[in-house]
Amino acid sequence: MEQEQLRRFERILLERAVPMGLIADSDRERIWERHVLDSVAAVSAFDPEDRDSVDLGSGAGLPGIALAIELPGVRFVLAEPRARRVGFLEYAVAELELENVSVHHGRAEALPHGAFDVATARAFAPPRRSWAAAEPLLRPAGRVVYFSGGPFDADLGADPPAIRELPVLDSSRRLVIMSRR
Repeated sequence: MEQEQLRRFERILLERAVPMGLIADSDRERIWERHVLDSVAAVSAFDPEDRDSVDLGSGAGLPGIALAIELPGVRFVLAEPRARRVGFLEYAVAELELENVSVHHGRAEALPHGAFDVATARAFAPPRRSWAAAEPLLRPAGRVVYFSGGPFDADLGADPPAIRELPVLDSSRRLVIMSRR
């Protein structure tokens, strides 16, 4: 079932997100590998007790929609401030009949503080800004799953989060888990 829904999402990305400019036309032939499978790799960063997740700057629903398909027991909020992208997200969620997903039209910072177990950040902002945006939204044991485009060497400020890397993507990308110390 998940594989079929992921393939439907791939078609929606190809037919709608690429023409809207939410995904580069040059990625047209590699949407499955570069976007869908890359997003699904973050499943390994979720714990069985996780129930609420926010996707920061969701854009085309990556990784939020792909993760919601794979993790039906987790509620996902797709946070996106741009109306055109919100329209796409609402369309995709409706087409895929995802009951565990809601779309928040606005900045993630406006969401309730302390409401989420996990925040995802893929092509959202540099690590320091991603942590600053997500940290107030997280429950005490919450964490940020940050998609890093290479070696993670970031200045995270005076009170940096604890860092753990998961080398689950291709050799040039990794998942970085940021949590409170």
